[in-house]
Amino acid sequence: MNIVEHYFPELSPRKKKQFNQLESLYRNWNEKINVISRKDINELYERHVLHSLSIARLIDFAPGTQILDVGTGGGFPGIPLAILFPQVDFYLIDSIGKKIKVVQEISRALDLRNVEARHQRAQEFKRPIDFIVSRAVTRMDVFVPWIKKNISKKSKHNLPNGVLYLKGGDLTEELKNFPKSQIFALSDFYEEDFFETKKIVHVSL
Repeated sequence: MNIVEHYFPELSPRKKKQFNQLESLYRNWNEKINVISRKDINELYERHVLHSLSIARLIDFAPGTQILDVGTGGGFPGIPLAILFPQVDFYLIDSIGKKIKVVQEISRALDLRNVEARHQRAQEFKRPIDFIVSRAVTRMDVFVPWIKKNISKKSKHNLPNGVLYLKGGDLTEELKNFPKSQIFALSDFYEEDFFETKKIVHVSL
């Protein structure tokens, strides 16, 4: 938890309490339904919470923004972002029902009123949203056709509406069909070795 406070020192008491609760909640649920690898659960705040919050180092979501987290798994990046942005609406979807059950229960335990978790595929989601967030679900040329229909045309941020994708490695080949894509290195936001090869890819559509 200290690592989160280090990079986000302005957290309210409520947000600090919610972030503090994450470890016991995820440890408890992970024993029943494996949503985080056994080795990663001990690095929850760095590898999952802080990784998710890197999006907030890039963009400060305005109140009323609509965010869709595709393939949320155990709730990343959606749950940490929903804690940080209580005035933003988050829709967390995954095709695996038992993972969504974990997300629903953790959201309820944290009293996250801005989260709606659904057992749903991206192609089935119908409403307009501002940004799609995700952690490397698949290749971008596969991913974009799933969600392109959902992107609202009215942008209200400096960064145009579109995809904010957490991914690592060399993305040159994968992004060659997306000339408007931008890559942001997480090593510009964080000093830990884990983030050295990690990136946020922004694709406006």
